[in-house]
Amino acid sequence: MKNSLVLLIVVLMFGACGGNQSDTEYPKPRGYFRIDLPEKEYQWFDTTWPFAFKYPVYAEMQPVKTPDAEPYWFNIIYPQFHGMLSFSYKKIEGENTLYKLSEEAREFANKHIIKANEIIERRVDVFENNVHGVIYEIEGTNTASPYQFFLSDSTTHFIRAALYFNHLPNNDSISPIIQRVKEDMDTLISTLRWH
Repeated sequence: MKNSLVLLIVVLMFGACGGNQSDTEYPKPRGYFRIDLPEKEYQWFDTTWPFAFKYPVYAEMQPVKTPDAEPYWFNIIYPQFHGMLSFSYKKIEGENTLYKLSEEAREFANKHIIKANEIIERRVDVFENNVHGVIYEIEGTNTASPYQFFLSDSTTHFIRAALYFNHLPNNDSISPIIQRVKEDMDTLISTLRWH
């Protein structure tokens, strides 16, 4: 009787260890939180500044007030995304030639080449508004600034912008946000007017 009880327990244990392999559980793949993006809606930024453009209603305009800030430097803050686009404006005159300013923008984008898989340069021309420039899409998981650009009228005005987030870069997890900001900046670029 005692032997049959031990045998029964051993058989049950082996039966519990084996079984159908399709019931085997595997860990779930790593995922990211769902990101709810707001509806696209834009408003004009049109003041006495030397330019005007449309930007998202869910973003905030903030002039830069640091001691080294120059006139017309500003940030577009995305509070719900914990990110910002940092803009600097320069007047093309004297030592600030278009060539010098555009080379500085290119060099600034290329500083990310260490972490980037690829830097895609895309030429921008909005002829009806006399807006020309280059967009730098910096591909890679850990790039600090995945999107930068500069815009100019080629004679008087020059704007440079770079996108930053207030957390460690993991651009795979925030790719929907980066894509939305790119779309927002396409709207800004296509509506940019010089004064």
